[in-house]
Amino acid sequence: MSTTSDPIPHYNLYINGQWRAPKAERYQPTYDPSTGAMLAHVAQADVEDTQLAIQAARTAFDAGDWSGMLPAERARRLHAIVDAIEARQTEIADLEMRNGGCTWRKANLMDIPVGLIHFRHFAKLADFEAQEPVPQITFPALSYNLVRREPIGVCGQIIPWNFPFLMAIWKIAPALAAGNTIILKPASYTPLSALKLIEIIHETGLLPPGVLNLITGSGQVVGPELCNNPLVDKIAFTGSTAVGREIMQQAASTIKKVTLELGGKSPNIILDDADLDIAVDGSLWATFMHNGQACESGTRLFVPASIYDEFMNRLVTRASHLKIGLSEDGATDLGPVISASQLKTIEEYIQLGIQEGATPVLLGQRPTDPELAHGHFITPTIFTNVDNKMRIAQEEIFGPVLCVIKYTSVAEAIRQANDTIYGLAAGVWSTDIERAMTVANQLRAGTVWINDFHLISAEAPFGGYKQSGSGRELGTWGLKEYTEIKHIHVDLARTRAAKFWFDIVTPQE
Repeated sequence: MSTTSDPIPHYNLYINGQWRAPKAERYQPTYDPSTGAMLAHVAQADVEDTQLAIQAARTAFDAGDWSGMLPAERARRLHAIVDAIEARQTEIADLEMRNGGCTWRKANLMDIPVGLIHFRHFAKLADFEAQEPVPQITFPALSYNLVRREPIGVCGQIIPWNFPFLMAIWKIAPALAAGNTIILKPASYTPLSALKLIEIIHETGLLPPGVLNLITGSGQVVGPELCNNPLVDKIAFTGSTAVGREIMQQAASTIKKVTLELGGKSPNIILDDADLDIAVDGSLWATFMHNGQACESGTRLFVPASIYDEFMNRLVTRASHLKIGLSEDGATDLGPVISASQLKTIEEYIQLGIQEGATPVLLGQRPTDPELAHGHFITPTIFTNVDNKMRIAQEEIFGPVLCVIKYTSVAEAIRQANDTIYGLAAGVWSTDIERAMTVANQLRAGTVWINDFHLISAEAPFGGYKQSGSGRELGTWGLKEYTEIKHIHVDLARTRAAKFWFDIVTPQE
C-alpha cells in the first residue's frame, strides 16, 4: 500500500519482492457491491510493468534459489506461510466480503477456511519425490532409466472475481509447491484479498525476491503480454469460456502449457426416489450459492414428472424465503451480484427467458428496501416450462436464475444433461446410491456430486470436459499440472557393438 494524503488506500504492484508504483502512475477505484462505497485505488499495470514482473520471475527461477530448493525445505516454508495467513484470516474475510460481495457466512465459514485447507494440502505435497520409477529396459541394451518431475518455470496466473481468495490459493499454492515462479493477475473487480494475501506472504520473508509477483490492471493489457511473452512457460486461467479461447490462441504463439478452468451450465438431476427434504434444499444450494456466480452452479434442474408438482411447490416456497441483504449481515442468504453491468446482464437474460416462452414461477426483481438501494441486488428467478434448447438453458448467466426441465425417463434426462458445450460439474439426487452411480457414470462432466453440490476437496481433481476447460486443479493432479516430465536414460552396456546398430568403416591411410 502506498503512502498518500488520500484517505482511500492506494495499492501498488508487487514485483521482485517490492511494492512498486505503476510506470504510468495510473490507479483505478474498486468498490463494495453491497453499498457502492469506494474501497481502494488499485494500480493499473501496463505492458512495461508486466514485462518487469515476467523478468523478475524469470531471473528468480533461473537462479534456482526456489526451484532448486530441497522439497522438504519448500514444504516447511509453505507451512509457515499458511500459518501466517491463518493468523490474519479475519482481515482477509472482511476484504473478501466487502470487495467481492459474498455473504458473511460464505467468507468466514467457507472461502477463507477452505482456502487455508487447500494451501496446507499443497504445502504437504511440496515434499514430493521428484523421481518416478520406470520398468527396467533390457532391449536393445541393458540400461537404467528414471523419470523426473521438475518445475515448469515461470507461470502466468489469471484469476476471476467470483472467488478471489480461493482462486489465488488454487493458483499460487501448487505452483510454489512444485518450485515455480509466478506472476499473479487478480480480477479488476476484486483484487483486495489477493493483495492482502501477497502482503502477508511478503512479510514472512520466506520466498526469495521474484518468486511471487502480483500485477493488477486490465486483462486486455496484461493478459496478452503474459500469453505471448516467450519468458513465460505456463498460463493458468480461470474465467469464461470466451476469454479462455482467446488465451489458448495467444499462448499458442510460443506453445505454452495452458490450464483452463472455464464456464459451465451444470445439470442437477433429481431421481424419483430422492429424499425431497434434502434434494429441494440441495437444489437451492446448487443454484443460488453466491447468487449463482460460480462456474459449476447447478443452474439446469431436471425433475421427474412423477414428483414434479410436489417438488416444485416445495422449491418455490423455500426459494421465496431466502433473505436478500447486505454482505456483512450474518443472516443474509443472497448478497449483491458483483457489478452494475452483471446485474444488467442477469435482467436481460430474465427477459430473454420470458420471450423464449419459459414461465417465471419466481421472478427476479430489484429489492425495494432502501438499505439495498446503492448495491447490485436482485431476487431469485425460477423458470419452468424450459426447453433445453433455449438460450437461458444453454448459456452461462452467472446470476440467481434457475431453469427447471421436466423429464419422463432417466435416459431422457441424461441425454439433455449432456446436450451442452459445457462439462464442468453435475449433481444426482437419489436414495439408491447404486442407481445414482449408474447415472453419474453417463454424465459428461469433470465432477459429479451425489446427494451434494459444490463440495470441492483439496485431495480430488477439479476441472471440466468439453469447453469447460483443460487440465485439472487440486490434489496430486493439480500439482502435476505445474511440472515437466524428464526421462533420463543411462546406458549400462560396456561394448560399442551393443550400443550402436551400424558399422563405421574407418578409411585406411
